[in-house]
Amino acid sequence: MKITIGAINDKPGSSKNYKTGSWRTLKPVINLEKCKKCWLCKQLCPEGCITKKEEGPQINYDYCKGCGICAHECTFDAIIMELEER
Repeated sequence: MKITIGAINDKPGSSKNYKTGSWRTLKPVINLEKCKKCWLCKQLCPEGCITKKEEGPQINYDYCKGCGICAHECTFDAIIMELEER
């Protein structure tokens, strides 16, 4: 289903169908060596794009909009925002 300008999404809860990561101009990149696994980034991500993995946080770039909250709030400077390359 493609949503056009002015259209109505008649399928609520279908956000998994829309990969909103393409909106991003900057993307968060995690340095796992600096990461202390405090999981603050996961707690504060408004899109729920960060998941817990044994090696550390993992970002789902299909849905990450690049808001930068995770990088801004990371106490250990383990997340930086890089220019998105397309």
